[in-house]
Amino acid sequence: MTALFGLDLRGRAVVVAGGGAVASRRVRRFVSEGAVVTVVAPEIHEDLERHALHGDVTVLRRGITPQDLDGAWFVLAATDDSELNDAIARWAHERQVWCIDASDASKGSARQAAMSKHGDLAIGVLSLDSPDPGRIRTVRDAIARHLDAGEVDMRRRRPGSGRVILVGSGPGDPGLITVRGRQALSEADVVVTDRLGATELLVTVPYDVEVVNVGKSPDHHPVPQHEINRLLVERAREGKTVVRLKGGDPYVFGRGGEEVHACVAAGIDVEVVPGITSALAVPASAGIPVTQRGVATSLLVTTGHAGADAASVAAMAAGATVVVLMGVAALPEIVEAAVAGGCDPDTPVAIVENGTTSRERITTGALSDIVRICGETGVKPPAIIVIGEVARPGLLAGDLAATPEP
Repeated sequence: MTALFGLDLRGRAVVVAGGGAVASRRVRRFVSEGAVVTVVAPEIHEDLERHALHGDVTVLRRGITPQDLDGAWFVLAATDDSELNDAIARWAHERQVWCIDASDASKGSARQAAMSKHGDLAIGVLSLDSPDPGRIRTVRDAIARHLDAGEVDMRRRRPGSGRVILVGSGPGDPGLITVRGRQALSEADVVVTDRLGATELLVTVPYDVEVVNVGKSPDHHPVPQHEINRLLVERAREGKTVVRLKGGDPYVFGRGGEEVHACVAAGIDVEVVPGITSALAVPASAGIPVTQRGVATSLLVTTGHAGADAASVAAMAAGATVVVLMGVAALPEIVEAAVAGGCDPDTPVAIVENGTTSRERITTGALSDIVRICGETGVKPPAIIVIGEVARPGLLAGDLAATPEP
């Protein structure tokens, strides 16, 4: 019978005997877990050379001896000599050190599971009979897909300390939320949601999860920011996992910093899950590269709340791409200041409404006439405004798509 345990190897000595491909793969995992790794082998794989170069592992370029195991917590016997691996397993047994024998798992005291991490949970699968790495990886991957798709209720069952997870849900398409963001939703007792982003995913949370809508529109702010901060802290103090579901990325004009500050000041554990920012994703979905070699090599992201600030006007005049979030109402002011600041009136402008969703609409024009066009077509928020040569219609279909390397 095999008992399953998890070992915390952070800061603990791990000895790897062997420098080949098997050792190289296993070392990656030990390093990622924070172990203090020593590799003992006459010759080592190029991957291990890189680890050594970056100071991730210590390499002893010689054959292994029993004394190399002294003080170790864990040993991997992965030489190309099965008899030597078996001997290393015996040395480890004599020292009461956990050991994986890569030649014959039955001769070691441990087996390495095929693992995947999902937030603060790890799933491990291992063979109880003769080792079958391909089989356990297939099972692990099937379970991981199930968890990462949000199909398992991963809420905590035992009372504990509350926490807040700020999740950037991306520009709107639910497929553009990160895997960690999707996992966090399945852990939530409470979801505090914006109006924008991948809110479609809320239909997948269990019915007894509390969903609080604090979304703002340009002319309607029903829940002020200090109340949102208070709500996050209050629910977390009740011992709940609170997911703050935000559009785009929490730190790109999303007031994520203010919410993190409120949690830290209150002593609440807080995690930030970055999201795909609308400033980049929405133009990309509309076929607009915000930078393009030979066209624009710099980018400035601003918000309509800043109006026609000097930095944006200077960037436009210099030929940089300027992306404006929440800028529909401020567009006339921005255009006027840009032209007065020396920008070419023929500079292309593209406005993408409801980017990445089924309601996406693209409106294009030049600085000189984009305000009139917006009025005629009824452009409305949410929208991303792209100003610069990259917004010229058909850019990628032209000769620039095949610009040779310098």
